[in-house]
Amino acid sequence: MPFSSLSHIQTRLDNGETTAVEVAQLYLDRIAAHNDALNAFVHIDPAHVMAQAEASDKYRAEHGARALEGLPIAVKDIFCTQNGPTQCCSNILKDFHAPYDAHVITKLKEAGAVLVGKTNMDEFAMGSSNETSAFGPCRNPWNTDYIPGGSSGGSASAVAAALTPAALGTDTGGSIRQPASLTGITGLKPTYGRVSRRGIIAFASSLDQAGPMTRTVKDAAMITSVISGHDSGDATSVADAPELDWLAACDKKDMKGLRIGVPKEYFVEGMDTEVRASVEAALKQCQALGAELVDISLPNTELAVAAYYVIAPSEASANLSRYDSVRFGHRCENPEDLLDMYTRSRDEGFGAEVKRRILTGAFALSSGYYDAYYLKAQQVRTMIQQDFITAFENVDIIATPTSPVTAFKLGEKTDDPLTMYLSDIYTIAVNLAGLPGLSQPCGFADDLPVGLQWIAPAWREDVLLGAASAYESTTDWHTKAPQSFGGEA
Repeated sequence: MPFSSLSHIQTRLDNGETTAVEVAQLYLDRIAAHNDALNAFVHIDPAHVMAQAEASDKYRAEHGARALEGLPIAVKDIFCTQNGPTQCCSNILKDFHAPYDAHVITKLKEAGAVLVGKTNMDEFAMGSSNETSAFGPCRNPWNTDYIPGGSSGGSASAVAAALTPAALGTDTGGSIRQPASLTGITGLKPTYGRVSRRGIIAFASSLDQAGPMTRTVKDAAMITSVISGHDSGDATSVADAPELDWLAACDKKDMKGLRIGVPKEYFVEGMDTEVRASVEAALKQCQALGAELVDISLPNTELAVAAYYVIAPSEASANLSRYDSVRFGHRCENPEDLLDMYTRSRDEGFGAEVKRRILTGAFALSSGYYDAYYLKAQQVRTMIQQDFITAFENVDIIATPTSPVTAFKLGEKTDDPLTMYLSDIYTIAVNLAGLPGLSQPCGFADDLPVGLQWIAPAWREDVLLGAASAYESTTDWHTKAPQSFGGEA
């Protein structure tokens, strides 16, 4: 059962074949056995996990099952939780305990989920490899010498190795979809505004969005149906977002009449040849399911990385200014005065990548450079959004590789930030445009997973889930799991 989907575990719970306590104990045992090899979890409270499971079994016996009753779900260390620390894998927030739960955490609890623990991540979600964490790098279960992707690398690694059947991540420029691709699981980034950001430690406020990381498309739908919805406490949460029948969207078994856009800008030099072959084979499978492939152009794709790395650091610079060591977080020892306390505390608390992005953002927002950089990047963002609007006039959905390459070795790109930034070249534009995106496994290259990315119009996660479900129903890539952790490769 460790590599079972959420829906399969739910069926067993509903049929009385197992209990929430038994399921929770199974995954706690796997975490105890394998987490040292992966460093996927940074906080676990087994007693609290078992208490939640016991409460779930009691609730089921007395009232029946809620939407996620008894199902274990891990959460990235960026979600505020009243139980245990919320540290964003940064020394500046070492041992910080949030006074409240994030909105999505509250919704998971109300649905009966059992929260397993906090997963590793790049510090403040700034990274593509999960190597910037103050708790050390997370590892890819397919080969522990390789990175799992980032910034939600801990969630991806934990799901791929079946230390949990599902996890929450956040996606600012691909941080759910890219690690999902590199570890062979499914990751969904909802439309911006679909899921509340309240209680999620902010990186870039106009880009961040929470979403699920799971073994199957249906599992992703199960979680998103629970965590989505308007939150009056979040100004970026959309009140009149179209409602969806999330699970019904996953019933598609074919793609008849579906027009799939294939952007030429995503199949260019620099893409791994085996990755390309896997994605092209997946597109042929889509044709066999009845889809029509349509060549399209997203002409401003090449500008996405540059625009993102002005906008995101600018917003990060503003958001991270609150970490001043006065009210919470790390404080240096024996400061000489207030300025010394501010500067030394921030210098000691923040890692190199976070400092790099704070400085980049402060420069882009500074007097004399705002118009040349930040304003220009926002204008480019509008152009990228318009590219997608134009494309969706002729197609229902867009299919691309999730990442141009498979996972790379730990330490391989840490001294070359620009190359690292290019890891998200196929995912960043989706965030800039505020669109929903999903990555699902579609093959292997050099024994490492390859991901297929689906991009749908805003608020059309049903189209996204339908296409991904139809592809999944005729392939077995989602059933593959690393043999060294007990799976079937």
